[in-house]
Amino acid sequence: MEEVREILANLDWSPLFISLKTGVTATVISFFLGIWAARKAVGAKPGAKAVLDGILTLPMVLPPTVAGFFLLLLFSTRRPIGAWMYENLDIRVVQTWAGCVIAAMVISFPLMYRNARAAFEQIDVNLVYAARTLGMPEWKIFWKVVIPTAGPGVAAGTVLTFARAMGEYGATSMLAGNIPGKTGTISQRIAMVIQDGDYLTAGVWVVIVMMIAFGIVLVMNLIAGRKMKHTGRW
Repeated sequence: MEEVREILANLDWSPLFISLKTGVTATVISFFLGIWAARKAVGAKPGAKAVLDGILTLPMVLPPTVAGFFLLLLFSTRRPIGAWMYENLDIRVVQTWAGCVIAAMVISFPLMYRNARAAFEQIDVNLVYAARTLGMPEWKIFWKVVIPTAGPGVAAGTVLTFARAMGEYGATSMLAGNIPGKTGTISQRIAMVIQDGDYLTAGVWVVIVMMIAFGIVLVMNLIAGRKMKHTGRW
């Protein structure tokens, strides 16, 4: 127990802050992009919907290292897009915190998209038709009728997206690297200390991650409980 106290006293908390900052930023971006993509997918024709859904869901079924490889090819300063961004916009993605955010967003985005799409598909279209007969514009119908009705599903997708973004490892390691205090997340820190044989420090970080994960699951259960209360379903 004394060793654990000593580790906590000397622990570098930057991986936690980097992970939280990355998770929140990636979740905010995925939230708006996911809702926009889900709205487009719901209104698309069956063939186009199947193709669009396949493309947007692909990062969820690919190994994270494969997604990281493609991101590295895309944003490397030795490639056209990465070189143009660096030379003209002075933006570098590889081995930067921006790389952490992009990698986490790409991997977690499908969770936001699929949950939002499923929630939109379950909305009673009569609510939308009723709003249109009242003369409400489409943008107002979407934010005043569709989003509140699909609220539990959208909220669940947001929570899952944050959890996935915060725990991302494979793509983040390939694109952003593991620079302490800059791109080193909790997942990377755990892997590094295990390689050094420091299982006690790794255990401390694992407990921290488990506490965060439990909090996320608790929020998910509360959201599901509110949905059951309002709908009266099992």
